[in-house]
Amino acid sequence: MMVNFGSDLVVNKRRSSISDPSLDSCSKSINETVNGTHHYTIKGYSLAKGMGSGKYISSDLFTVGGYQWAIYFYPDGKNPEDSSMYVSVFIALASDGTDVRALFELTLLDQSGKGKHKVHSHFDRALESGPYTLKYKGSMWGYKRFFRRTTLETSDFLKDDCLSMHCTVGVVRTRVEGPKPYTISIPPSDMGQSLKEFLESGVGSDIIFEVGDETFKAHKLILAARSPVFRAQFFGLIGNPDMDKVVLEDVEPSVFKAMLVFMYSDELPDVNEHSGSISTCTSTIMVQHLLAAADRFDLDRLKLLCEAKLCDEVTADTVATTLALAEQHHCSQLKTVCLKFAAAPGNLGVVMQSEGFKYLEESCPSLLSELLQTIAVVDENSSLLLSRKRSGSNNFGLNLAADLAAVASVDPNGRHMRRRL
Repeated sequence: MMVNFGSDLVVNKRRSSISDPSLDSCSKSINETVNGTHHYTIKGYSLAKGMGSGKYISSDLFTVGGYQWAIYFYPDGKNPEDSSMYVSVFIALASDGTDVRALFELTLLDQSGKGKHKVHSHFDRALESGPYTLKYKGSMWGYKRFFRRTTLETSDFLKDDCLSMHCTVGVVRTRVEGPKPYTISIPPSDMGQSLKEFLESGVGSDIIFEVGDETFKAHKLILAARSPVFRAQFFGLIGNPDMDKVVLEDVEPSVFKAMLVFMYSDELPDVNEHSGSISTCTSTIMVQHLLAAADRFDLDRLKLLCEAKLCDEVTADTVATTLALAEQHHCSQLKTVCLKFAAAPGNLGVVMQSEGFKYLEESCPSLLSELLQTIAVVDENSSLLLSRKRSGSNNFGLNLAADLAAVASVDPNGRHMRRRL
């Protein structure tokens, strides 16, 4: 009994196996084309006619994918039966090769400038029928009836007795890739951080900005590379490359500093850090000002980053001012988000009581009509619910809409008329 048990144990050990990841292997075959294009022009087309069917003129040899090729043009057709009707064009393998697989494209150029070229492409049919195989030197791909002669000679393809065509050859190659014998860890780019530190150090600065009571050192080349406005100011036709000081008005120092940090780092800065507050409302106001600055200095990426952040931070207290900002600086997505938020039944009353709403009706009165339209859409979508719940809160919402309609009306002289409908 003991002997048999021991034998079984030995057998089980022999059958068991442990996979060693270091012994695993992999590879992949990659099929691709090596492409090249040859431009072929035939001058004196009429002089080439009459040489007889099967006779051709050819382009110079050109090389694609390690093989030589040539374009053959048959002015009287390749076959006798086509001699009086069609011209023929072929691409030929002009060097030694066996079973060369390739894709082809022949383009006869429209010389009128209208761009209506005649294209015969094998690339478009690659997935359907696969590449064409040329068995040996002299094998051809092309068209016996490439173009009817009478049509060709009265078309825009023939100009000043000249034809022009492009020929593209794509030679199919297969290569095998195995695992790389090395592993190199590449860290993420730190260029933004390095430039940010460069800004903070002031090393090599050549321009000073006076913003309010604060001054900021910067580098004209970096600012010009980032902002078309600064590029024109420093290096444009009426710019001054020797300028060493700029006084900026209508922008807060903290906003300008945040904008500078973005221009060097390409990242939206921590607005709480620059505003010195952790309040959500203060943060929103900071981003609003930063968006305006981004629009002023043509910083499209910063503008979009601010727009996205404001979309995430819409509240009843800030939506009115954000809506006005979106209108003034052409932020369509932010505008839509604000209109839908303000028109929501649960938000409309609070929004109309906010200080920002007073600013909205003074600065962008046209938005009130758009807000009314948005409310109408919201009311239409929730009409069934409103018909079932005839509560005081609904009447309150309807009264708010009426107030809004009154606010949106103006007299012939352009003054707002506040009245309850």
